[in-house]
Amino acid sequence: MTNAVASIALWLWNRPGVRRVAATVLVIAALAPVIACDVAGPWGHRFYVGACPRPQLPISESPQFNDQQHEIRALREQGFAGDFFAQIELAHRYEAMRVTDKNLEDPVEAATWYALALANPTGYEHMAAHDQANPNDHLRLIAHFDDCRAFERITAYNELNQILAHMDGGEWQKVKDRVIYVLSTQGAPGFETLARMHDSAFGPFGEPLDNDEARYAMGYPNHGGLSGVLQLFPRNDVDAYLYNDLAAQTGDVGAYVLLRDFEHGGPQRSGYAAFISTKVNRWVPPYEFYPPDAPPSGVPMSDESQPRTDQQEAALSRIDELPFVHVADAMVYLGALPAPCDFPHLRPQDIQGLQAMLGRPQTGHLDQIEKVRAIQYAAVNGSARAQLVLAVMYSQGVGVPADYARAFHWFERAEEEGSPEAKYAISTYFSLGLAGVADQDKAQAVVHQLNAALAGFTPSADRLQAILARVNGAPHLPEREAPW
Repeated sequence: MTNAVASIALWLWNRPGVRRVAATVLVIAALAPVIACDVAGPWGHRFYVGACPRPQLPISESPQFNDQQHEIRALREQGFAGDFFAQIELAHRYEAMRVTDKNLEDPVEAATWYALALANPTGYEHMAAHDQANPNDHLRLIAHFDDCRAFERITAYNELNQILAHMDGGEWQKVKDRVIYVLSTQGAPGFETLARMHDSAFGPFGEPLDNDEARYAMGYPNHGGLSGVLQLFPRNDVDAYLYNDLAAQTGDVGAYVLLRDFEHGGPQRSGYAAFISTKVNRWVPPYEFYPPDAPPSGVPMSDESQPRTDQQEAALSRIDELPFVHVADAMVYLGALPAPCDFPHLRPQDIQGLQAMLGRPQTGHLDQIEKVRAIQYAAVNGSARAQLVLAVMYSQGVGVPADYARAFHWFERAEEEGSPEAKYAISTYFSLGLAGVADQDKAQAVVHQLNAALAGFTPSADRLQAILARVNGAPHLPEREAPW
């Protein structure tokens, strides 16, 4: 606590325009509850003077989830949607700031949500202008919205730095991968944030360079900065260009303008285009979906990302075109189903088993996103058949938006697991090339074709088309609803 007091005092001391007397008054006002009488709020962590509001806790409606599970899932839904305060709360909960959250403690997850909160523009964008000419303006109460968010961010910076100091390289990589995955689910705004985080023209988490918390993290003459947070996302033009280009690829006009501005921001940047284009065409997020790990509490770290664009919603609606046998096969592979069956014979308890694995509410009714997740989860866990199905789903935009880089990735994974169909699909990618995903390489195509033949699959265009038609599913009558 002494370190936190000192850090916040230093931050206040160095805020531009704040006189020493004013800083002293602010420090005393902000830290009085810490030193004298801590007051526990409904979230369990201490409320300081000027603490920001928190999202409403969910009301328990189902006996299958306890209150803690309800709270965490509601916060994750809001956090994935970009709610700054929910992201701060998730970091607090996973850091186990109160005794009742000890079962949730997970430093990697805590660091992930601190980083996402710090990168969230709604945490640092000013809501109101202040009269810099008025000396009393700097004495406004910390409870004002801009100041309370600044207080939340400076605390997050310090907490994140301390957590990172006790992590090894593998844990750091998990934090980075989870942050990149969550932001990638937010479309153009998420990619733009990632671009700023790698651009030296911005603060450590994409905020303006003159942001007080960013300046504190980067260091003052009397303060060396926060080395951990500065190393989490190293600055480099290549990654900044990559994420700006990925944002522009979504079709967002603003992202395209930002990309062109970035290209003209330095003498070397314009020369990156050809090199970055190849990386963009082959880029896939670190995870197929958020790792559903669970701490000892058994409360899953569920993926609460939702379709954000018309393209994503249209793709998800097509999942019912996929023959249900592929979903059933995935459920069997995962151990959620004893044997394959058609949809009408799927039992509620089987669905609940899958939903428990995914950290979803155990309703006993299988929705569209859960069908996609079943195949994704089986693919991630090594099912060659699910990997092949997922590759075709990405090729055709069924259940997931069309993405040739991810299709190629899953064809490769299925081929590594010994799928002869995937071996031939890979050879087709290499021999034809596709939007820069697979370079034209005739020699490698021949090798893959021979390997496919040796695996018992005779390469032929007709056979490949038949496989894709079978996996995609030919036009068929809609599946009947299960009788419950």
